Amino acid sequence: MTPAALVDEFASHVEAQTDAIFRGDAKTGNKHAKKYQAAMRKLREIGDEGREALTVLLNHSRMDVRVAAAAYLLRYRTHEAKAVLEHAAGGEGLAAFEASEVLKRWEEGAWNLDPA
Repeated sequence: MTPAALVDEFASHVEAQTDAIFRGDAKTGNKHAKKYQAAMRKLREIGDEGREALTVLLNHSRMDVRVAAAAYLLRYRTHEAKAVLEHAAGGEGLAAFEASEVLKRWEEGAWNLDPA
């Protein structure tokens, strides 16, 4: 699978997870979370080329996708990812909460979504 296809898969499953959560369907949400995490693992296996491919999602139309991508890109593209997370954290809703939590873990030194 190409990096671009993996990025599309990542984005579609983040969207589907968020939509499932808003419907109150945690089981389906968890299924989609596992799928976007698997896509990210495959992108990491490619190395920095895979991470670089994910950067296009920092400008995605949906905030939840931008936040998820930024969370995984925090070590690789710290400045850009933090900017996305800080902007999102200033808002309301689930994406704002997630962004705040990621930033908190980053500052505590407990963030580990994309180890070196």
